[in-house]
Amino acid sequence: YLASELTMEAPICLIKNKEEELVVNPEALEILDKISQPVVVVGIAGLSRTGKSYLMNRLAGQNHGFRMNATVRSETKGIWMWCVPHFSKKNHILVLLDTEGLGDVKKVNPKNDSWIFALTVLLSSTLIYNSKGTINHQALEQLHYVAELTQLIRAKSSTPDEVEDSTEFVSFFPDFVWTVRDFTLELKIDESSITEDEYLEDALKLIPGTNPKIQNSNIPRECIRQFFPKRKCFIFDRPTNDKNLLAHIENVPEDQLDSSFREQSNKFCTYIFTHTKTKTLREGIIVTGNRLGTLLKAYVDAIKTGEVPCLENVVTALAQRENSVAVQKAADHYSEQMAQRVSFPTDTLQELLDVHTDCEREAIAVFMEHSFKDDKRSFQKKLVDTIEKKKDGFLMQNEDVSFKYCQAAMEQLSEPLKESISKGTFCVSGGYDLYLKAKRNVELGYKEVHRKGVKANEILQNFLQSQAAVEESIMHLDKALTAGDKAKAVEQAKREASEKEQEQLKQKENEQQQKMEAQERSLKENLSQLEEKIKKEKENVQEMLERMLKHYLKVQEELLNERFGKKSEELNKEINRLQKEIERNKKTDPLLISKAIDVAGNVLIVALPEIFRLVRQGRKILNENN
Repeated sequence: YLASELTMEAPICLIKNKEEELVVNPEALEILDKISQPVVVVGIAGLSRTGKSYLMNRLAGQNHGFRMNATVRSETKGIWMWCVPHFSKKNHILVLLDTEGLGDVKKVNPKNDSWIFALTVLLSSTLIYNSKGTINHQALEQLHYVAELTQLIRAKSSTPDEVEDSTEFVSFFPDFVWTVRDFTLELKIDESSITEDEYLEDALKLIPGTNPKIQNSNIPRECIRQFFPKRKCFIFDRPTNDKNLLAHIENVPEDQLDSSFREQSNKFCTYIFTHTKTKTLREGIIVTGNRLGTLLKAYVDAIKTGEVPCLENVVTALAQRENSVAVQKAADHYSEQMAQRVSFPTDTLQELLDVHTDCEREAIAVFMEHSFKDDKRSFQKKLVDTIEKKKDGFLMQNEDVSFKYCQAAMEQLSEPLKESISKGTFCVSGGYDLYLKAKRNVELGYKEVHRKGVKANEILQNFLQSQAAVEESIMHLDKALTAGDKAKAVEQAKREASEKEQEQLKQKENEQQQKMEAQERSLKENLSQLEEKIKKEKENVQEMLERMLKHYLKVQEELLNERFGKKSEELNKEINRLQKEIERNKKTDPLLISKAIDVAGNVLIVALPEIFRLVRQGRKILNENN
C-alpha cells in the first residue's frame, strides 16, 4: 500500500495468545507485507483494565477500534495491530500495537506476559507503559518485565566475556513513555512544583540500602534508566466522575469529558505524533511494514523453538530476504527507465550506452537505498550481472530494429536497380557507367534515410558485396571500355571495397571500445555509490556509539548524584569500551573503507566480462577508477 491508499477500518489481531503458545496471524502479516513505506510503531503495555485501548484509539483518531471493557474481564488477548497513515510524517505508516493486560491471574501461562512485553519492546519505536494511580513502589514492582528482558532478548549472537550483552539494548530499544491514569496527587516535591518528567525521574531514583528487598526493588529502576534511550511521563485526570459514562467511555462525546483530561490527551497525542521516530534497527536500517512483519515472524519462530531472539541474527536473516527484493527493485527500475527513454533504433551505440549509464546509476541508487549487510557484495554482483544481461538485451533489440529498418530501406531503394539489371538495361555499350550511376543513386538515397542506427554500415556493405559479381559482369560486357579501363575499374572496385571493409572494422572496434568503457563506468559507479553507502553506515555506527556513550555518562552522573558510587564505577568498564571503540572507528575508517572497496571491486569485476578480460591481461582497473 501507499500511505494514502491504506485503509484499515479496525484493528486486527497480530499475535494470538493461545494457551501455551504465541501464534502470528497470517492475515496481519499480509497487511504488513503490502506496506513498503517506513513505519512509526507505537506499542502500549500495562496491567489489565488500566485504559490502554482507549489511549490507542485516541492515537488512531477514533473513539472505537481497540476493544474496551469496563468489567473485570480483560478484553484484549495477544497483540492487536492498527495501521493508519501517519498524521504528520509524509509517506509513513503509524502502526499501533495494543497488548493484552499484564498480570491477569486467569492466564494459563504467565510466561507469555513476559514474551508479549519483550515483543512489544522489540517492535516499537515508542513503548508506552500505562498504569493507574501513582508511580510508587508497587507500580515499579509490577514492572518486573523490564528486568526479565535480559533473559528474553540478545543484541548479538556472540559477545566478549567481559561485555554484558544488555549494555547494547540502548542502541535499539524504543523511547519509553509512562502514562499514569486517574492521577489525583499534586505534582510537588517538598512543596516545590515539579513537571511530569521530574515526577518520573524522582520515582526512578534508586533507594539506598543493602536490604535484598530494597535491592530487588531497584532492579526495574536501573533497567528502565539503562535500557531506554529517552524517557517521558504524562499524567491524566479521570476522564469523568460519572460512573455511567466511564462504563461506556468510547461512546462519550468529547465535550462531556473533563476539560483537563481532554487537554492532557491532546498533549499526549501531539507528543507521540511529533516525537516518535521512524522504526530503525542498529546501524540506521529503516524498518518498513514488510520488514516489520519479517522481524516479527523471526522473533516468534525463535520463541517457539525455545531460543532467545537475537537481534543480530534476525537482521542478518532479514538482509538476505530484503537484498533479493532490492536487486529486483533496482533491475525493474532499470528496465522501466530504459524502455521509457530509448527510441529504437538509436543513431549510434554511444547514444544507447549513455542512456544505459544514466538508468544504471539510478538503479544502483535504488539498490543502495533498499539493501543492507551485503558484506560479501554477492547481491550487488547479482545486480551488476542482471543489468549487464538486460543491457545486452537492449543492445540486441537496438541492432535487430536497426537491421530490419535498414534492410527494408535498402530493398526499397535498390528495387529499381535490380529491375534494370533483370531487364538487361546495363548490357549495352557504356552500360557500366550507367550502372555505377544507378548504384551511386542507391547509396545517396540510403545516406539520406534518417535514424538508420547501428546496422547502417553493415546493410550498405552487404548490398555492395551482393552487387560485386553483377558489377564485374556488366563491366566485362561493356564494349565501350578498353582493357586498360577495365583493369582500372577492377582496381577501383577493390579499393572501394577495402575502404568500406576497413570502415566497418573500425566501427566494430569503436563499438567494442565503447562497450568496454561502459563497463568501466559501471564498475566505477558501483564502487562510488558503495563507498558513499559504507561511509554513511560507518557514520551511523559512530553516531550510535556516541549516543550510547552519552547515555551511559548521563546514567553515571545520575548515580553519582544519588550517591551510588559503586554502581557508578561499574559503568566505567562499558564507558571505557565505548570510548575506545569510538576512537578506533575514527582511526581505522579510511583504511577499512579502502579495503572494502578493493574486495568489492574484485567481486563485481567478474560480472563485467570486458573488464574481467582486461584484468586477466594485467590491466589495473581498480586503481584507475579510484
